[in-house]
Amino acid sequence: MELRTVAGAKAKIGIGRLLVFVIVGGFAFSVASVAVHRFLPVPITFLMVQRIFEGKGYHHEWVPASRISDNLKVAVIAAEDAKFCSHYGFDMNAIEKAQRNNARGRKVRGGSTISQQTAKNAFLWPQRSYVRKGIEAYYTLLIETMWPKSRIMEVYLNSAEWGPGIYGAEAASQYWFGKSADDLTQAEASRLAAILPSPLKWKAAKSGKYVKGRSGKIRANAGVVRRNGIGTCVLE
Repeated sequence: MELRTVAGAKAKIGIGRLLVFVIVGGFAFSVASVAVHRFLPVPITFLMVQRIFEGKGYHHEWVPASRISDNLKVAVIAAEDAKFCSHYGFDMNAIEKAQRNNARGRKVRGGSTISQQTAKNAFLWPQRSYVRKGIEAYYTLLIETMWPKSRIMEVYLNSAEWGPGIYGAEAASQYWFGKSADDLTQAEASRLAAILPSPLKWKAAKSGKYVKGRSGKIRANAGVVRRNGIGTCVLE
């Protein structure tokens, strides 16, 4: 009996040590990966790999923020996260609004900020789950602590999905408008921002009525962003 007790105690100690190792290792890896990508491009994401296996291809060209039009930076702030420059990763009002919508059985809304979307796109898998959302919140805090806002926007614009197999602002600009990302007009930038919620369903060029209407609202809101200096943290 004593031998069994000792063996059981050793097994528990072994499991405990393994758990500590996994936790410490995971923490060290996450901090190191965020630190590295503060300076280096994110070459490929989990979503990109998934889409490759789905047969949608892979078109991605990383470009620095200086080669992406300010029109697009302002447009995505207007469309996705008006408080991007002032919050610390989370927009609590948007989250509460999303929770109320979902509780009433309306169309599911995430309330995710650009920072949260960047954390998910760059480091995590795309499927929704409470586990992923929890890890996403952790990575959001990491990038908000270790990266400037301009870097968060740069990674976001270079990793976002903008069509079947189309990732990042440069590939999206070439695919939809046949030009470089630094040449996007306000109207074109608004079209790209408009399709972000459903890039496999909506088109930035030769758009349908809904996308045209949505892009018009985004362009108007982008004007407000510019006039009120809401997007100064990412403008060149």
